[in-house]
Amino acid sequence: MKKIALVLFAGLLVFRAGAQSEKYTKAMEALVPAVDTTHSIEGLADLANSFERIANAEKTQWLPYYYAALCNVNQANMYYTIQQTDKIDPLMDKAEPLMKKAAELGKDNSEISCLKKMLNTGKMMADPMNRYMTYGPAAAAALEEAKKMNPENPRVYLLEGIDKYYTPEQFGGSKEEAKKLFELALAKFKTYKPASSIDPSWGIHQVEYFLTQQ
Repeated sequence: MKKIALVLFAGLLVFRAGAQSEKYTKAMEALVPAVDTTHSIEGLADLANSFERIANAEKTQWLPYYYAALCNVNQANMYYTIQQTDKIDPLMDKAEPLMKKAAELGKDNSEISCLKKMLNTGKMMADPMNRYMTYGPAAAAALEEAKKMNPENPRVYLLEGIDKYYTPEQFGGSKEEAKKLFELALAKFKTYKPASSIDPSWGIHQVEYFLTQQ
């Protein structure tokens, strides 16, 4: 009887874990597509908060921390485009601990290295003249790290292309080289398969946009 009871108890634990996992996946599936389609600061703030709530409930999962950080970084990018650079640092202060937590849970991960690249670029954008020598090399190193971890990750080439596109030619920028990188990113997107329904898949719309600007 004791053996039967133990088997039943173990089965119950597995069932509960499976139910919790399914609940987590469904909650994430409802939010992840919005990462690629939300184009307002307010919408990204709401999305970041939603991911952070999931992260607080699912403390062993790297993806909610990753997406919460990404949404904060994307908000910072939008503030940069409207020249409200004073809003960038507070968002980087929110994003960095979330990114570090994602890195603790998802070690040796190309996606997290891409995020690290974006975060360092964001910090630099808040004060480019004074911060380039600190955060520029850190961003470049993170992107190279992401490429080494997974050369098939299309977001690596998207981010590399964005750098080439916006950097002045006298500092190594090139619209022509950017186009090649965007074309490479697009080709990678066509064959790239995320590890799951909630793993990162964002970026193809950005690639398509930049290719229309050439």
